Amino acid sequence: MRAIDTNVVVRMILRDDLPQAVAADEFVRMGAWISTLVLAEAVWKLGREHELKPAELATAIEMLLNHRSVVLQDAETVKDALNLFRARPGLGFSDCLIIALARKAGHVPLGTFDRRLANAEGAQKI
Repeated sequence: MRAIDTNVVVRMILRDDLPQAVAADEFVRMGAWISTLVLAEAVWKLGREHELKPAELATAIEMLLNHRSVVLQDAETVKDALNLFRARPGLGFSDCLIIALARKAGHVPLGTFDRRLANAEGAQKI
């Protein structure tokens, strides 16, 4: 299966450059894989550079989870991170993904200096 990078994911979601969006759609039509790193980077870029709000970011992540031609690396963990992000959008999706991955791997508590993240299940303020 093919893989796609951050910019392809961003074009698929934003549809702000029609030729690139169409090319992205065509490339993933036969199936494409998105790594958790690419997903985290795409969500960061969509929020920071394109100013999508947490609810819009959550909708975009859900769209990727439900996309007929896209497979997300560790989709169940992404769903767990998405649920936490929806409940606590102030954490940021990357932090939610970090704690979800640590929980899944059984490597908790996750030590953090971030007070907000420290309140998440499985995290501990250092």
